[in-house]
Amino acid sequence: MTDEQLIERITDSALLRGDFTLRSGRKSKYYLDKYLFQTQPDILAALAERLAGRVAGGAGGVDRLAGAELGGVPLVSATGITAGLPFILIRNQKKGYGTAKQVEGELNPGDRVVILEDIATTGGQVLEAAQTLTEMGAKIVKIIAVIDRQEGARENIEGAGYGFDSLLTKGDLGIGE
Repeated sequence: MTDEQLIERITDSALLRGDFTLRSGRKSKYYLDKYLFQTQPDILAALAERLAGRVAGGAGGVDRLAGAELGGVPLVSATGITAGLPFILIRNQKKGYGTAKQVEGELNPGDRVVILEDIATTGGQVLEAAQTLTEMGAKIVKIIAVIDRQEGARENIEGAGYGFDSLLTKGDLGIGE
C-alpha cells in the first residue's frame, strides 16, 4: 500500500466530523476513530510495516515493543510480529486479580523499549505508560505514534526527555480545523 493509499484508507474509514471531546478534555471538530482503522487488516498491516521500519532505526537496538491498552494492543501485536520483536502490554491500572500486574509480558531491567501509540494529542496517556516502564527499569528508546494531532504531544513528550516520532500528522491527512 502506498503512503497515499494508506492516508486515503485511514481518512475514509476513521475520520469523523462533528463535535467531540478528546481524552485530554479538549474540544474538536474532528475525531480519528482509531478502532475504525486499526480493525481493518490492510490498514493494520501497512501500519505495522511502517512502524517496524521506524523501530529498526532505533539507536543502539531495541529489545521489545510496548503498547498501552486498548488502542496500542493491535499496533504493538502486529508490529511485533512484523519486526520479530517481543512486546509488552501496559494496562491503565493494575488488575485486581491473578498476578495483579500492570505490565503484561516479559520486561527486564535495562530493556530498551519503543512505545507505540495510536493517536497523540497531548501525549498524556503515553507519558504515563513511559513513566510506568521507566520505574520498572526500562530504557525508553522512543515513542512512535501513528498520527500526531499536532496539539502538543511532541512538545510534551520531548519535554519529558523522550524521543518522539510519528508516521503521519493531521496535516498529512488533510485535516485543518
